[in-house]
Amino acid sequence: MSFFTLGTRDRIKKDHYLLSIDKLINWAPIRNLLVGMHINEINPRGGPKAYDNLSMFKALLLGQWHSLSDPGLEEALRLRIDFMVFSGFEMGDEVPDETTLCRFRNRLVERNLYERLFKEINNQLEEHGIKVKKAEAALLDATIIPSAARPRETIEATTGEVKKSADPDATWVKKGSKSYFGYRGYAIADSEKGFIHHLMVKPAHESEIRQVGLLLDEVHGKRLLTDKGFSSTENREQVCEKGLRDGISYKASRGHPLKYSQRLFNKIVAKRRFLIEQAFGTLKRKFRMMRASYFTRVKVEAQFYWKAMCFNLNKALRMVQ
Repeated sequence: MSFFTLGTRDRIKKDHYLLSIDKLINWAPIRNLLVGMHINEINPRGGPKAYDNLSMFKALLLGQWHSLSDPGLEEALRLRIDFMVFSGFEMGDEVPDETTLCRFRNRLVERNLYERLFKEINNQLEEHGIKVKKAEAALLDATIIPSAARPRETIEATTGEVKKSADPDATWVKKGSKSYFGYRGYAIADSEKGFIHHLMVKPAHESEIRQVGLLLDEVHGKRLLTDKGFSSTENREQVCEKGLRDGISYKASRGHPLKYSQRLFNKIVAKRRFLIEQAFGTLKRKFRMMRASYFTRVKVEAQFYWKAMCFNLNKALRMVQ
């Protein structure tokens, strides 16, 4: 630790959220997951020495927490003392530029590491007793994530070729009276404290009803609670086959209004589902997950995991302070 780091830590409040996160998380397992991100990590092989992988991970975490662009994150790493202390890029050190930050993030996606990193942080929160490993019920919900790309089609004047959106995986869906171009994000949270423990992103046009079977293996609890958007006979059968109790809200159909018992059941489920709705609200309001920042389904899913990582850490800090 340099004299700069020692001095700046004294200038930052002891309850600063970044210092609290630094103390809460054991970074050694995360560093181990990041081994091999660069060919020249150990032997430069004549090329430039790679930046420290853990520092790069922390920098990207800061970028997602504050919803910074890559140029904005590069500037913040140069100017903000708290960013320097948390990431390890000290005053006078060379800071990764926006291109390097982008390449590192893409490499995490290529190696499918974002989910493993998310689960490692969750495991540590469970070891601290902050997050429960298995609640009585799991909460499932979905939200629309608009694409970062414009949905318009353009025609090349010279060739007449039709060029579609720059985001090839995004699709249209109509919800209520509005139409959206993008994706549908799914989240599973525990019913006790509302920590998110699994995510999935699909093109927006793919029906919610058909996704339940893909998510059941990630349900840690005795019961699955959802809104009526997931209601179908097939889903109820799949839930029971998994040994789970059916907490899927009922949906009325033309000529078949809900019975009194079904309406009462829906009210009970709705009262318990507020935690997952709060989670989506915080992801959109505080962490600005109102729109995707990147193109393609896998990169949007990675961003969703980054934001959920921030959400869980933020919730953990509020519970321990």
